[in-house]
Amino acid sequence: MGEVQDMMQTRAYGSWPSPIDAELAATHDGAPGYVGFVGGEAWWTEPRPTEGGRRALVRRLPDGAERSVLPPPWNVRSRVVEYGGRPWTGAEGPEGPLLVFANFADQRLYAYEPDAPDAAPRPLTPLGDIGGGLRWAEPVLRPDRGEVWCVLEEFTGPHPTDVRRVIAAVPLDGSAAEDRGAVRELSDGAHRFITGPRLSPDGTRAAWIGWDHPRMPWDGTDLVLADVRDDGTFAAARTFAGGPEESVAQVEWAPDGRLLFSSDRTGWWNLYRAVPDDAGSVRPLCPREEEFAGPLWQTGLTWFAPLDSGLIAVVHGKGATALGILDPETGEVVDAAGPWTEWASTVAAHGPRVLGVAASPRSAYEVVELDTGTGHARVVGACHDDPVDPTYYPEPQIRTFAGPAGRTVHAHIYPPHHPGHVAPDEELPPYVVWAHGGPTGRSPLVLDLAIAYFTSRGIGVAEVNYGGSTGYGRAYRDRLREQWGIVDVEDCAAVALALADEGTADRARLAIRGGSAGGWTTAVSLATTDVYACGTIIYPVLDLAAFASGETHDLESRYLESIVGPLDEVPGRYAERSPLEHAEGVTVPFLLLQGLDDVVCPPAQCERFLAEMEGRGIPHAYIAFEGEGHGFRRADTMVRALEAELSLYAQVFGIDLAGPPPTLELAK
Repeated sequence: MGEVQDMMQTRAYGSWPSPIDAELAATHDGAPGYVGFVGGEAWWTEPRPTEGGRRALVRRLPDGAERSVLPPPWNVRSRVVEYGGRPWTGAEGPEGPLLVFANFADQRLYAYEPDAPDAAPRPLTPLGDIGGGLRWAEPVLRPDRGEVWCVLEEFTGPHPTDVRRVIAAVPLDGSAAEDRGAVRELSDGAHRFITGPRLSPDGTRAAWIGWDHPRMPWDGTDLVLADVRDDGTFAAARTFAGGPEESVAQVEWAPDGRLLFSSDRTGWWNLYRAVPDDAGSVRPLCPREEEFAGPLWQTGLTWFAPLDSGLIAVVHGKGATALGILDPETGEVVDAAGPWTEWASTVAAHGPRVLGVAASPRSAYEVVELDTGTGHARVVGACHDDPVDPTYYPEPQIRTFAGPAGRTVHAHIYPPHHPGHVAPDEELPPYVVWAHGGPTGRSPLVLDLAIAYFTSRGIGVAEVNYGGSTGYGRAYRDRLREQWGIVDVEDCAAVALALADEGTADRARLAIRGGSAGGWTTAVSLATTDVYACGTIIYPVLDLAAFASGETHDLESRYLESIVGPLDEVPGRYAERSPLEHAEGVTVPFLLLQGLDDVVCPPAQCERFLAEMEGRGIPHAYIAFEGEGHGFRRADTMVRALEAELSLYAQVFGIDLAGPPPTLELAK
């Protein structure tokens, strides 16, 4: 041990040299998603930051090789509800796989047979000419009918809320590509928001989830059942479960024709089974104070998948997640063995095989297949390959802290870590609090090279799952009801100050950063507290009144009614909490990052905020990125953003960076 210590070099926190540069972090950003089986092959979508940020569709061939199904610039990604939904489906046909997918650039549905000679994607749907056009998600192939059934989002006017959503049937022969009239609408539009249809094993019933303003899907949803007539139309649609105070997040059919669904009626998203003709037959399958589902930010997310054997693959946990196999008769869950500690909200089954996406603090997200017959799990796609010596990875701690009024606050603490450097004994490290987006979301405990970019240089990171976060039950996420801008800000500050009080962090060198709702929390924290020496605000909400009055997309246009309060009832609260109204409270340097194509948190809010800051002498920088929307996806954007953020901390914290310092000019 003494020899190892002798080899260590002593340098100030933040100045340690690191092989994890911004380019490395950017090119390894993102996770596979929307897994599925086509025949016996595993398929999934995969981020490509170096290819303009597109999502590729990848298949695992029988010989184990991975192949991109479509070349650039094809981008398999839907814009339904702006955050998207499941963008593809596939089935094995007589000539090989038949794929139907949504292309991001024009939002049309396309059909493609990748194994057919000289095949090319052919459009199935027309272009929309009003507002946001026509968008499609959650396709379900019906080869027996020559159709694909899916969610149709149709804009009826120029405003973000001029929109309707129905379940629709699109002919596979391409006749609808020029004629909108060839699309058959199956549902009646009774709900403003819907998920795609799930068909019963005998094809006689369809089930889906719907909800309406002002509810968000984690507040309350309806599980809807309808009979499917011989001509493929729906009849006798009725609500089977759910309601204004019950969130049903997923519905599927068991092989025996019974319904399976997740509901938080007990305060936790648990799994239930029922006979579709008898609402009184609903029974919990595994009642636990754990989550078996999560927030439905995108349509087509899946946390469970029924197997032909009657067993059910489930993603479940409290604060973290595992993949398990649930026996619905006994309620027993047997978790898959392996190094993974976090499973994403995408799971699929084929025979005894289960496909999912998993990660850990030592590995990024990868596609994992579980053989339920043998219990063996293995990586089958997007395999994690250490781009640097893993001794540079952070060593996170799962911790809880005491917030105001003694409430528990969950956090992941990533201390500075370097295999060859330590700081002087008398020095305390700078720390950056990371506030996640949503705010109904969660920071998972997984390897993130953007975090390692800072910790390997000697800057600590604290991810705070503040009140309102998912993974800890409904009561925990309900802490944010009408308290956005208060509870989230207080919880982040409580963690930061606790780290300083216990001697883990330097009280004078605390920062905060976040994107989207996390950008809001960052901005409010800078405007209303004296905890932080600086902050990084990324595509934020800054003006509550404008956000609630048409300056965002339809899904979140009335979100603030639950987490702030109705604008017409508490208008003073909107002014009281908005950073735009309290820009004079920002007295420390900040960095503001924004995508110019963002329709969720538009750049106009940043511009108004900067106008309020003008002439006040507060050092700051604003970087706007062309071609980026809500969430950065391009490698060059992420490189610039990370380097600018590091430069901010270096300048404010007085850090002498190792190597050429990234450039960021702070104006006043």
